Amino acid sequence: MSRLNKRSIWGALPIQLLLTVLALLVLIPLVWLFLSAFKPEKEIISWPPTFLNRTFTWANFDTVHKRIDISRYVLNSVIYAFGTTAMAVVINSLAGYAYARMKFVGKNALFLLTLATMMVPFQVIMVPSFLVVFKLGMYNTYWGLMIPRVAVAASIFMMRAAFSVIPVELEDAARIDGLNELGIFSRIMVPQVKSTLVCMVVLSINGSWNDLLWPMLVATDTSMRTLANGLALFVGQYTIQYGAAFAGALISILPMFLLYLFGQRYFVEGMVGSGLKA
Repeated sequence: MSRLNKRSIWGALPIQLLLTVLALLVLIPLVWLFLSAFKPEKEIISWPPTFLNRTFTWANFDTVHKRIDISRYVLNSVIYAFGTTAMAVVINSLAGYAYARMKFVGKNALFLLTLATMMVPFQVIMVPSFLVVFKLGMYNTYWGLMIPRVAVAASIFMMRAAFSVIPVELEDAARIDGLNELGIFSRIMVPQVKSTLVCMVVLSINGSWNDLLWPMLVATDTSMRTLANGLALFVGQYTIQYGAAFAGALISILPMFLLYLFGQRYFVEGMVGSGLKA
C-alpha cells in the first residue's frame, strides 16, 4: 500500500467514526422500540430501565388486536396513503412539467405563489379545508381524506427541477415525430425522471401513512380511522399503555421501513436530482 493511500485512509477515519456515531444515534431508538414491543409492561416501566429483554412476550400485540380494530385501520391507512399518492403523482408531475417546459402568461408569478404556500402551516388552512370537505358531503369518506392532501408545493417544486434539466433536443425530436404534449410528457419526459417520481412516491406515502391531524378531523367515524388515529388511543390523559403503544408503533413503522429499503436507491437519486445533463 502506497504512502498516499495510507494518508487518505487515516484522513477519512474521523469522518467514518463520526458517521458511525450518527448512525448509532439513529438506530438505537429503533432497536429500543423493537425490543420494547416484546417486553412485559412491568419491565418497560421498571427502574433502572433495561435495554435488552429479560422476557419476550406477544401480549402487547394481543392487546393491540383486542383494543382496536387494527386490520380495518391498516386498510384505511393503505387506501388513504396509496390513493393520495396515486393522485399526487399525476397532479404534481403535470404541474411540475407545465412550470418547467411550457410557456404561458404569468408562469413565474404562479410558480412563486405555489412556492409561497410552503410557508403556510397546515393548521392555518385546516379549518377552511374541513369546511369545504363538509359542504361537499365528503365528511367521513376516503375522498374527503385524500383530495385536500393531493397537491403539494414541495412535490411540484421537485418535479419542476427534474424536468428542467432534460435537454430540449429530446422534446423537439418528439414533436418532429408527431407526438402531442401529453405524449411527450408520458413517453419522453416521465421515463427521464423516474428517480424523482419514486422519491415523491416514498415521501407521499410516508406523509399520508403517518398523518394524524387531518384524518382525526375528517374521519371521526370508528370505521374510517387510520392506523395513526387508532394508535393514539393507547395514550390517555393520565395513563399510557406503553407495551401496546410500542407494539402498535412497530406495526406502523415496518411497512414504511420496507418501502424505503426497496426504494432507497431511487429515493437518494431523486433527492439529489435526476435527468440527463444538457
